[in-house]
This record gives sequence, C-alpha cells and structure tokens, in this order.
Amino acid sequence: MADQKEGGIVKKGHEEGTKMAIAVLEEFGLPVGLLPLADVIEVGFVRDTGYMWIVQKKKVEHNFKLISKLVRYDTQITGFVSKKKIKKLKGIKAKELMLWPPVNEIVVDDPSTGKIHFKSLAGVTKTFPIEAFAAGQ
Repeated sequence: MADQKEGGIVKKGHEEGTKMAIAVLEEFGLPVGLLPLADVIEVGFVRDTGYMWIVQKKKVEHNFKLISKLVRYDTQITGFVSKKKIKKLKGIKAKELMLWPPVNEIVVDDPSTGKIHFKSLAGVTKTFPIEAFAAGQ
C-alpha cells in the first residue's frame, strides 16, 4: 500500500483532512456528503493515479435519511477517484436487510440524470437520487 501512496499529497488532522477529501470529491463531480467523516487522522491523494486514502480513529455509521440507508465507514477507506466515479473502493459497507455487503464502486451518471449508483462485489447495484448525498444529509 505504501507504494500506491507514493507522490501523494497528505493532510493530517480532522480539519485539514476533511477539507482535502471534500475538495477531491468536488473536483471529480462527486457529492460532498458521500463521506461523512469523524476524527480524521489522515487523508491522502495521488493525482497521477487517482488513489485516495482516508484514515479515521474509529468506524462511523451514518444514516442517509432521504433514502433510509445506513452506511458503515471503516477506519481505513481507499479507492481510485476519477471523473464522477470511485473504483476499487474498500472500507464502506451499506446495510441491506441483515447483511453489510461491501460497496466496491460508486458512479454518478454522466451526463447527469440526478442519480448515483453503488455497486457491490456480488454484482448488486443500488441507485439513489444524488441529492441524498449532499452535504449535511
């Protein structure tokens, strides 16, 4: 993993790390409320590859009220960010019935239809309105 971080910009601490995570999401056309972070230790981004990592002190569970969806964020979240997409995502799970399948990819429609898609390794895709992931949701 250290080699994936090579050449990356790193921000330490909750305030600076959160600012950087939001800036990356905005730059690539992703909703800024997608990653409700708490007690961030470090956020890093490698522009050449799109590799992004987030380290936080503890797991976070967040309920996206607009879509009644409970999502769990691990202490370490990694993925490759590109325009309107995060691939090879690790560290995020969304509750489905009694299970917590990992979310592997997040894609925002381009051109925009107002929809965002969450794909799991099992091949299941869930689609939601993008406004459900606006800041403060």
